[in-house]
Amino acid sequence: MAIRSAKPIAKPFKLADGGGLYLLVSPTGSRLWRLKYRIGGREKVLAIGAYPDIPLAKARERRTEARRQLAEGLDPSAVKKEARQKVKAAVANTFRSIAEEHVAKLEREGLADITLNKRRWLLGFAYPVLGERDVATITAKELLEVLRAVEETGRHETARRMRAALGAVFRYAIATARAENDPTFALRDALTTPKVTHRAAVTTPKEFGALLRAIDGYTGQPASTAALRLMPLLFPRPGELRLATWPEFDLDKGIWSIPPERMKMRRPHRVPLPPQALAILRDLHRLTGNQPFVFPAIGAGHRPISENTLNGALRRLGFTCDVATAHGFRATASTLLNESGLWNPDAIERQLAHAERNEVRRAYTRGEHWDERTRMMNWWADYLDQIKKTTKKEP
Repeated sequence: MAIRSAKPIAKPFKLADGGGLYLLVSPTGSRLWRLKYRIGGREKVLAIGAYPDIPLAKARERRTEARRQLAEGLDPSAVKKEARQKVKAAVANTFRSIAEEHVAKLEREGLADITLNKRRWLLGFAYPVLGERDVATITAKELLEVLRAVEETGRHETARRMRAALGAVFRYAIATARAENDPTFALRDALTTPKVTHRAAVTTPKEFGALLRAIDGYTGQPASTAALRLMPLLFPRPGELRLATWPEFDLDKGIWSIPPERMKMRRPHRVPLPPQALAILRDLHRLTGNQPFVFPAIGAGHRPISENTLNGALRRLGFTCDVATAHGFRATASTLLNESGLWNPDAIERQLAHAERNEVRRAYTRGEHWDERTRMMNWWADYLDQIKKTTKKEP
């Protein structure tokens, strides 16, 4: 009754309950439980909480517990601080928290947005079951159950990539002293090996000539039409092309400089532009040169064409996904350039922006092969013009 009827006045005042416990009533009307005690010859005050969140009975229980701690030689304020730090550490050590820290680190390192989003998507499968768990307590068996749940939907490749993403989080936890082992290591052979399905691509001059003629006849919006015509000429990864901005192109020197953050291997890449590509780009520059993206989406110049635009155009031309894909132009170029026997395989690989897997060989193939690549890209563009004409007459 005394607590409920206590009215604030100009200065703070106390309502004592005995044993050092009192209620501090402030001029603002707040009523705060405090416990005065002595330890080591010093007087200290323990904050217990606010009334009515902490009722009188609960405040007395806290007083009794604090007295027990004092009898054991413990400082109640230190005990409370330690408990608060443990709660904070428990939150910081959850799988979700560490995974988000790791993704933020990758973002600072310049990983492409599409790669970061894929990583978040893969980790998201684990959050419902493991998100709030202390990362150090998660076992290989628990991880396998989460991965099996993904496998059972038929997404074997997703499960494999998810295991790799989870492993990266656990290794980051080890590096930051919040875990001692990576349980994904024990799961290397536990998942179903996915069947490798290569992206569809035409690999004969006759088939390629027919595809090129169809592309020349495509009548979509100018940006997507230009992008579709450039794909066989330059054979970049589709994302590298559709996200291109005008400052990357030097049309006078005939060079496209792709920044490292957009490249799969995180290294800058230069592409020699043959005359046929320059003609397409100059025509497009008259339409989109005042916009940030070379290939803007319809009605949204601040956004590029979508990742489905080029494949959608191929479908409208009658080429199904098991015949031709935007990414497949890379396989086509690699096959036909190598079969020509005219070019150094290292120059072809460098033009494709492939990384040499063999470390010793990589040490000896650091050159750009720029002069040869320039000649090769000019030859390639002329070759495409040729097969568009000659293969048309073949039976």
